[in-house]
Amino acid sequence: MNNLESRTDSPGRAIDLNADLGEGCQSDRDLLQRVTSASICCGAHAGDPASIRQTLRSAADCAVVIGAHPGFADRQGFGRREHVVTTGEVERLILEQVETLRILACEVDLAIRFLKPHGALYNQAQSQEPVAQGVLLAAGRLDIPLLGQPGTLLERLAREQGVRYIPEGFPDRRYRAPDALVPRTEPGAVLHDPDEIELQVIRLVEEGRVATLCVHGDEPGAVANADLIRRILGRNGIAIRSFLT
Repeated sequence: MNNLESRTDSPGRAIDLNADLGEGCQSDRDLLQRVTSASICCGAHAGDPASIRQTLRSAADCAVVIGAHPGFADRQGFGRREHVVTTGEVERLILEQVETLRILACEVDLAIRFLKPHGALYNQAQSQEPVAQGVLLAAGRLDIPLLGQPGTLLERLAREQGVRYIPEGFPDRRYRAPDALVPRTEPGAVLHDPDEIELQVIRLVEEGRVATLCVHGDEPGAVANADLIRRILGRNGIAIRSFLT
């Protein structure tokens, strides 16, 4: 399998398939052969220059669009614990981390094409205005699209402020409401049953509210999940194509 299969033109619907990578997991290259975009860790919540460089080289080899995946500098909590932060602190931490990634990406002649916050930073930005504003200020300064959940405060503010917003869905996460994820701290928050994942993929695509589907690169079954999602999309006549092509 290679990404050329994903890039072929086909009539009808299409959706992007993304993965969060560069966090030191062993499946990055395999996932990059299956996705059309990748959010690359910036080294704060996980990863290191060596692992990030390797992921970037693989992304260049696979012709995958890359974005920045900054998070709270909380390695013990993998960036998933909430922090009390100001708008200015959020903007600074994103810009600093993206610059770190940009320098590494330049080594393999890759440009950072979008922004997707990680973990608690991502979750807090969906509903907490100071965090959302910091994320939007950073995205505006960087002049790149922002990935986030549909129907959130972050999406509304992005539309108001002219920041291009890419709504994202999660095939392997349970939803409490159409746009509200069950927190990872609760039992059953991550889906493992292929039938449940298939129903979720179909729902997300059929509703037409998301432009990309996320595969969590840190999950042990990430590659199998990516293959499953690709099969589901193929069976339903849905092409896999980057939202930036």
